[in-house]
Amino acid sequence: MSTIFETVGAGGGESSPPSFVVAISTQETDVADWFALLKPRVMSLVVFTGAIGLLIAPGAINPVLAVTAILCIAVGAGACGAINMWFDRDIDALMRRTRNRPIPAGRMPARAALGFGITLASASVLLMFLAVNAVAAGMLALSIGFYVFVYTMWLKRRTPQNIVIGGAAGAFPAVIGWAAVTGSVPLVPIVLFAIVFFWTPPHFWSLALYANEDYTRAGVPMLPVVAGAKETRRQIMLYTVVLVGVSLLPWAIGFSGPVYGATALVLGLGFLVSAWRVLRDRQDAQGVSLTGDAPARAAFRFSLAYLFLLFAALPIDRLAG
Repeated sequence: MSTIFETVGAGGGESSPPSFVVAISTQETDVADWFALLKPRVMSLVVFTGAIGLLIAPGAINPVLAVTAILCIAVGAGACGAINMWFDRDIDALMRRTRNRPIPAGRMPARAALGFGITLASASVLLMFLAVNAVAAGMLALSIGFYVFVYTMWLKRRTPQNIVIGGAAGAFPAVIGWAAVTGSVPLVPIVLFAIVFFWTPPHFWSLALYANEDYTRAGVPMLPVVAGAKETRRQIMLYTVVLVGVSLLPWAIGFSGPVYGATALVLGLGFLVSAWRVLRDRQDAQGVSLTGDAPARAAFRFSLAYLFLLFAALPIDRLAG
């Protein structure tokens, strides 16, 4: 059994997390670790929104090409996850939520994850271009580049606005799915992009509220770390209000009908109630919850259900139509 010793660390200034050495046994890397690099839970949401964009787009697409397009979106999302784990291996090792990932746990060399991610990214864009169309391939390449270079490498460790700006990366799949059918990007997929874009901050900041110790330990400037829990709660409420308004746009512009409109309204009210509970949670003078993480955890879980149900209502509305 061969063993590789690898130094893991940020390599930055005084504020960087400390470097350390992990021993990596090459025989311990198995299929489950390669799959974990793809961040399958994140991928499932990406694939779902991409598939919805494809389903509701006007026109027709060959079923084989439709499956190919969804596969390319999934592989591209997985590539982002692998490259993200390569770049963030130092801070992943410091957070309880991520320290058992393949690289910080010592089950995989970092360079293997990087090579895996680059290969998947290149293959997904090339296949989308050759099998589907250039517009969808270009949007897929843009989404991968935005996630890797803008969010992961530039924003995440530099600004508490990392999630706000970086959220654009997760908003691309519905646009890519639409472009796979039509070869164009008109108003409707841009509205879908906006829904996911404004959904991302309240979704992720809810997680950040109860994972604040992890982010503080790793030196990641998430909003609760930089601005405090009280301001984060206010921002969650603000973005939720904007999100509810944006979510009604498909109905307001006449693209969807009453089924979607009613669903968006009911889900939006539920999200507002969830955000209000986070905002009004009993707090000490520093904004720290006195009742534990229950409101933030509940808001995080509801936000996941919200996006799935909201997007599912779009094709259902068309079928009812």
